[in-house]
Amino acid sequence: MDEIDDIIDAHSQPIMVLNRRLRKNSSHSVWCDQKQTSFNAVTQLIAAGHKEIGFITGSMDSPTGVERLSGYKDALAHQGIALNNDLIVKGKWTPACGAAGVDTLLSRKVNFTALVASNDDMAIGAMKQLHEHGVSVPAQVSVIGFDDIALAAYTIPALSSVKIPVTEMIQETIGRLIFMLGDGAFTPPKTFTGELIQRDSVAPPASR
Repeated sequence: MDEIDDIIDAHSQPIMVLNRRLRKNSSHSVWCDQKQTSFNAVTQLIAAGHKEIGFITGSMDSPTGVERLSGYKDALAHQGIALNNDLIVKGKWTPACGAAGVDTLLSRKVNFTALVASNDDMAIGAMKQLHEHGVSVPAQVSVIGFDDIALAAYTIPALSSVKIPVTEMIQETIGRLIFMLGDGAFTPPKTFTGELIQRDSVAPPASR
């Protein structure tokens, strides 16, 4: 984001950046704390009794992908659960990556009672592949995604997903631009977090 900071420094016009945190000109950006959002979602799974939680990452060249993985790791550490790298699979946002992630986890013979996918497309692909392998969601494996896309409510079972407050973030961005146009003084940046929308794809882990 350094190049965007440079652009803001070089221009007098009001500039706002949506969904990215700037290091220097933070008052010019509105963002969702993806790390904290992921931390909160994984913590809710742990509170439901899950300790063996798989994770399918997003693209690691994306700040969102990096932060969501970091939040997962921090949530495990905060609850005293040892990190098992065999439970982490790389993905790139597509349903096919979600399906491939399930294949990889099952091939590793690693136990997991819950699976977090870094977006809903991968979560939907993962649920389909779990079904293909005869694994019941959520009776055997709970699944959550991120972004709460429209399709999430219509999968079978309906997908629990982290809703990012996009509308509120846009409103905040527009409000800040209007404030800047009126020569208003900069106010501290507002940080947003997502909320896990509970549907039918999450249940307590089955007894062994």
